[in-house]
Amino acid sequence: MRRILVVSQHYWPENFRVTDLCEGLVAQGIEVDVLCGLPNYPLGNWFSGYSYTKPRRENHNGVELFRAGEIPRKGNTGLTIFLNYVSWPVFSLFSLPRLHGRKYDAVLCYNTSPVLMSFPAIVYAKLHRIPLTNYVLDIWPENLYSVLNIQNKFLRSVAQAVSNWHYRRADRLIAMSDSLADRLSVVGKKNRHHIAIIPQYCEDFYAKPADASALRSELGERFHLVFTGNFSPAQSLETVIEAACIAKQNGLAALHLLLVGDGMSRAALQQLVKEKHAEDFITFYGSVPPKHIPEFCALADGLICSLANSPDLGMTVPAKMASYMASGKPILASISGEGAIAVQQADCGFATPAGDANALAQAMQKLYECTPDRRRQLGENAFAWYSSHYKRDTLLDQLRDFVLEGKMV
Repeated sequence: MRRILVVSQHYWPENFRVTDLCEGLVAQGIEVDVLCGLPNYPLGNWFSGYSYTKPRRENHNGVELFRAGEIPRKGNTGLTIFLNYVSWPVFSLFSLPRLHGRKYDAVLCYNTSPVLMSFPAIVYAKLHRIPLTNYVLDIWPENLYSVLNIQNKFLRSVAQAVSNWHYRRADRLIAMSDSLADRLSVVGKKNRHHIAIIPQYCEDFYAKPADASALRSELGERFHLVFTGNFSPAQSLETVIEAACIAKQNGLAALHLLLVGDGMSRAALQQLVKEKHAEDFITFYGSVPPKHIPEFCALADGLICSLANSPDLGMTVPAKMASYMASGKPILASISGEGAIAVQQADCGFATPAGDANALAQAMQKLYECTPDRRRQLGENAFAWYSSHYKRDTLLDQLRDFVLEGKMV
């Protein structure tokens, strides 16, 4: 039986797609071990039942978990985020001996932020002379700058050098788009035949019909625009809030913006809504289990996807794009780059430049003025694009073959 070591600082019960990926590989008959951290994302508090000392080993749905310590990002200050970023890669090195004798065929780093989490994967793969694939989900150091305001040129040059070093140590890289693959071929010094383009898929439950009647009774019959996911500077949710206020001022009386999730930016965003006296039409719902997200998508007249105004962030397509499309609802994308191209090519909504609140407000009004048939068509187009580009089984097979054999589609 083939066996893969997956390295990811974040794993269940934190809400990251790597959990479903690993369980999908197990269902295909592959043994999967995961070297991961102790769950405290996004708020920086230990999840119930966890502490710095325990548990350090678990089995969840057939996946063997080896947990390494980390400094939690409590308070999400610049200092605690930095300490969290650097502590886990260092502490995880002390967990590598626990993997001795397990004889892996390949190592996969599921590389969200920070890029530093690939360090233990690099060390293990080199020591045991097995291929390492780095699945690049957040491009560094650019994603770092969306979280920490680093302007010093020397520090930026160090961050770039460190990021490049990590990308170059991998035998293979996975990118989510052509533009990201082009970028990685330069910073990672890889030929394109060592870089696969595999978008993030979404779990199958996002594509199943959901009942929104309870939410509709709770929130009323309004024009519901819904955002789901993490609240961080990279999402530029202040642009979404500003756009909703502009649209409301311009006469879109039925508008209701529903923000479902949590994260480091929540307190600042709530303060912004309070300052704008927008509490009556902007709701912070809080976090919900992933399997309940389809209910909010079913409620939505439109789903909002946003990113900060950065050409580097525009090289990636947000993971939520796949789940939004699977729900079969129109999308309003405040995004530049690959995400905007996907919405335009799919003809599943309206894409506006990242950071442009006025343009997004106009898109909100435009979607509101669409006929029911046109909104339905946009949703059907979204589902069709999901079916041809983001299906779980297809992308999981591609990832497995590339990680284990280097095969590309």
